[in-house]
Amino acid sequence: MSENEGIEGKTFVVTGGSGFVGSALCLELMRRGAEEVRTLDPREDSPWTTTLRRNGVVCIRGDVSQSKDVEKSLRGADCVFHLASYGMSGKEMLQAGRIDEVNINGSCLVLDACIKYGVNRLVYTSTYNVVYGGREIVNGNETLRYFPLEDHVDPYGRSKSLAEQLVLKSNARPLKKRDGKKLYTCAIRPAAIYGPGEERHLPRIFSLAQMGLLTFKIGDPSVKNDWVYVDNLVHALLLASMGLLDDIPGREGIPIAAGQTYFISDGAPVNTFEFLRPLIISLDYDFPRLSISVPTALVVAKIFWAIYFLFYPWLKKSWFPSPLILPAEVYKVGITHYFSILKAKQELGYTPIVKPQEGMKATITYWKEKKRKDLDMPNIFVWLFAVGGMFQLFCCAFIPPLYLGPFVWVRSLGLLVFQSIKNMQILFYISALLHITEACYAWFLAQRVDPSNVKGWFWQTFALGFFSLRLLLKRAKH
Repeated sequence: MSENEGIEGKTFVVTGGSGFVGSALCLELMRRGAEEVRTLDPREDSPWTTTLRRNGVVCIRGDVSQSKDVEKSLRGADCVFHLASYGMSGKEMLQAGRIDEVNINGSCLVLDACIKYGVNRLVYTSTYNVVYGGREIVNGNETLRYFPLEDHVDPYGRSKSLAEQLVLKSNARPLKKRDGKKLYTCAIRPAAIYGPGEERHLPRIFSLAQMGLLTFKIGDPSVKNDWVYVDNLVHALLLASMGLLDDIPGREGIPIAAGQTYFISDGAPVNTFEFLRPLIISLDYDFPRLSISVPTALVVAKIFWAIYFLFYPWLKKSWFPSPLILPAEVYKVGITHYFSILKAKQELGYTPIVKPQEGMKATITYWKEKKRKDLDMPNIFVWLFAVGGMFQLFCCAFIPPLYLGPFVWVRSLGLLVFQSIKNMQILFYISALLHITEACYAWFLAQRVDPSNVKGWFWQTFALGFFSLRLLLKRAKH
């Protein structure tokens, strides 16, 4: 079988195709000679949309949970890669209604559209969570039973499990518009995905590290998990689509992948924190030294779950921050669970095409370049110290005690140190003048060192003073 078997001259639909994995899959399909590749994605724009369109991919804006959008995108397709999902990490994990709407209802609509319009191949992107829920698994395989639905700690794992079972039970269903033809389905269960441009796990980790909130590791150092590089996952998805072909000469009959599930990873289990160490250190972030046990981490995670549950109506707001950690994420990083890729090797011919070292090197290069283009920011404690300090100094120097309320003691402490209100006012004027001077210097220096972020450097230095300026000076030195 050639590497383009079942691809050349065919029409493909990738739900969630404007995302990290979906865009890589679309571009590879086009490279291998697909007649047409369409994406179905609710985002009007994404970091990959321009590249997709430039390479001839048809980007359809729509919601997988809306029947008309699904039917519009699937009409006339030969194969569907169903990647669209919701609730994998962060505050999305708490939005149970939207999770079920996308992951379960959306999958049902995709299945119905495949039957209606004669699409005879469907590759579903699932998750390890359909069999894993916090109990140790060492070198597991596809014979493992589904994790009990009622025992899942988050709605994402439960919804993906239900969706996968629906997809597999739809295997070999007769198609309405193609006499004698059937819909063949399979499910790919990928490990945690990484690579240049990954948009779910790594940005959140780096955001926490930048703010100084990546303060602890979870679990024993001997804990191991799987990861998969994006190119390896795309390779597996394409092999799965070939494994659903029923018209290959000499291999007529039920396709080898029909109704099957496959675990996909780099085949190199590793401790999650050790895996991320070179990436975090290469970006000049502090790697956590403190370790806490899984039970302790679960207590912290459940507290965050309870707090965020109270703010449920605001979870969809872009400005609302993600929680530090949630229970399902504790289980993902704190308890050993990794799986064999032997079945994928034997039945699909899958072998990782990119080694973990090469994948990590490419990922580090991408993020270092991205960080170089972004504004360097101090951690959250520096912000609290600098901005909070200036605000308190202003209140002590200019606000009458009657209006200070519970902070009147700060004014008393200021008087003890600086002897008089006038001295505090002079100190505030001097501090403000220094901030303004440093901000102006940052403006002119940034024009030479980092012209794309001149305004950002000016306002950040205006707020933080030397705490910001020193980062710009460091960049200028390098």
